[in-house]
Amino acid sequence: MVNELETLVTDFYVNQKLALKLDLPGSRETVLDLFGRLKKEFPQLSNFRRFEDELALESDDLKRCYSWLSLRGTMLRSGYVTPADLTEAYDLHRRILEVAPYFLSISPIDVDHQELVFGFDLEAQANRDAIVFNALLRDGPLADLVEEGEGVVEAQPVVGLTIESNPDMHAFIEVKTRTTPKERSSGLFGREPISVFLTVRNSSRVDSLDELGPRFAALAGYAERLSEERLVPSVLTPIKHAILAQS
Repeated sequence: MVNELETLVTDFYVNQKLALKLDLPGSRETVLDLFGRLKKEFPQLSNFRRFEDELALESDDLKRCYSWLSLRGTMLRSGYVTPADLTEAYDLHRRILEVAPYFLSISPIDVDHQELVFGFDLEAQANRDAIVFNALLRDGPLADLVEEGEGVVEAQPVVGLTIESNPDMHAFIEVKTRTTPKERSSGLFGREPISVFLTVRNSSRVDSLDELGPRFAALAGYAERLSEERLVPSVLTPIKHAILAQS
């Protein structure tokens, strides 16, 4: 799938999140032991950064392929930007799910939900809201909301759906235009990306930490299928065509 995206998107990234009910431990020994263990297995994770409410282990952000791990509040997150293939990103995420819970004393009853996100950036230097409107809404009944001579200043559709009638499995498709108030008022638009996010979430109960790996595999399978069968033809390709039409 990654190769197919090269002509469609500027950047592609694969992020995961394990959301918990209690705050993660932040003690020096716990964090350093976890980060040290992961750095041995993934040498690219060489930069330890501390923010106001977040601890992160990251690769060199000057490289095109960028990966990271973050501990923040009740969230354990990781990401991989422009992987050579999906397996590269999946290996990192799976290993974090295998190792981190034991260093961080995460219990099955502590798990709130598990997410996998596919993110797609399509760079455009034009009215990004108008691009999205023309690509996804122009031929539908919502087009009647905009009359001739009027401009579109916001068009950021979000759709959520259940997966195979499972009440604990959901997918969300969200389009973000990142338009600033200054751009809206001036009509001058910088070269920023339109971002499309596919989030697949499992909120079902976890009885054993051994379930996290298979749950991740199921999320990945759903995300790949939804991307290939629906997101690429129905969202990414129309947006790309609308961007080219503005050039």
